[in-house]
Amino acid sequence: MIAEIQESWKQHLESEFDKPYFKDLMTFIASEYENNQCFPPKDQIFSAFNTCTFEDLKVVIIGQDPYHGFGQANGLCFSVNEGVKHPPSLVNIFKEIETDLKEAYPITGNLERWAGQGVLLLNATLTVRAHEAGSHQKQGWESFTDAVIKIISEKKKNVVFLLWGGYAKKKVKLIALDKHKVITSGHPSPLSANRGYWFGNRSFSKTNLYLNEIKKATIKW
Repeated sequence: MIAEIQESWKQHLESEFDKPYFKDLMTFIASEYENNQCFPPKDQIFSAFNTCTFEDLKVVIIGQDPYHGFGQANGLCFSVNEGVKHPPSLVNIFKEIETDLKEAYPITGNLERWAGQGVLLLNATLTVRAHEAGSHQKQGWESFTDAVIKIISEKKKNVVFLLWGGYAKKKVKLIALDKHKVITSGHPSPLSANRGYWFGNRSFSKTNLYLNEIKKATIKW
């Protein structure tokens, strides 16, 4: 599976691959995929890295778990495959884009178009067993994705981190605030959004305003 990670990332992550936790994680994942229905498909586990190069990276969005329904997860947080019904959190993300940017509601829920512009769509846990939310948590993925955030923080500058919800906000301790931009908000899930913690956060226009200030191409959300 490691071989499938794009070279631009692999050179920065090599030290993680040799650590005992990561080897144990890969053994666990191989067994899970062999004995259970798991998502995303095995060849899409590292899609977040393979659709956004390290060099092009401008924005990081942090999710928690992949969708655990059949045909939904494609390796990018909050994203679903072409033609799949938009899950509630994604619906609320698109509604915020509508009001924030005065854009039409997107037809497709596949967020590869964001990744191709330099948005890393990173779940803290990259895999899940079908219909069992959180089933692959605390197996090592969090150690790996925390390392990813630290490496981005250390080796790049002027990256926008979008931290939505309590879980993502805890990752702020991994980010050098003196050289990166952090934008926080409630989570786009219905529970949070309906309590007034999501809508009106303007994450998307704020991101583009910052990118414009540092003379980088803005994101076509």
